[in-house]
Amino acid sequence: MTSDCVARLQAITEDESTLRAGLPLTMSEQEDLAGISHPSQRVEWLACRVAIRQLTESQGMPYWGLQKDEFGKPYLIDSPWHISLSHTAGWAAAVLHRSRPVGIDIEPIREQFRRVVPRVLSESEITHAGGEPNRLAVYWCAKEALYKLYGKRQLTFREHLHIEPFADGASHLIGHVRLPDHKEQLIIQCFQAGPGLLAVAY
Repeated sequence: MTSDCVARLQAITEDESTLRAGLPLTMSEQEDLAGISHPSQRVEWLACRVAIRQLTESQGMPYWGLQKDEFGKPYLIDSPWHISLSHTAGWAAAVLHRSRPVGIDIEPIREQFRRVVPRVLSESEITHAGGEPNRLAVYWCAKEALYKLYGKRQLTFREHLHIEPFADGASHLIGHVRLPDHKEQLIIQCFQAGPGLLAVAY
């Protein structure tokens, strides 16, 4: 992506025991995993951690596992790099950024995006999307990446996260976080990949 930002998207082909073998899990991660009952969700959760471990080690850093901050956002133990994780059925994604908060999301392109539009898009975004499934998916995926980057609660997709209009097929988007006490413009890279779309905000 850039010299400071590296991402990994991979199909999940291993079972739970294979993914877990040799993967360091902190006590809090073990508790989180114990709280996931659905087998496929457990596999996706583990696959994300395998992906971030592989990314971390590919950059010459040891991987000691993840912790979460007070808002539930994961971070690497004993590393200043910023991370984000995403998964969907059959796919896991992870991203590392050397110096800036980062967010990643992967999404299949689904008809159900039409139903969630009113609660996640502004009026101008709704007009631009025009009910087109691919545009709706881009908005959704980009806003999810922004949400994960910001990493705090009390944030709504419709009111506080905004995506500037984009051309169909565009890979470079501009996003904004607009809160009463915080305004920020961010870059979002969006690609057709894996299950449908991959977005990385930084």
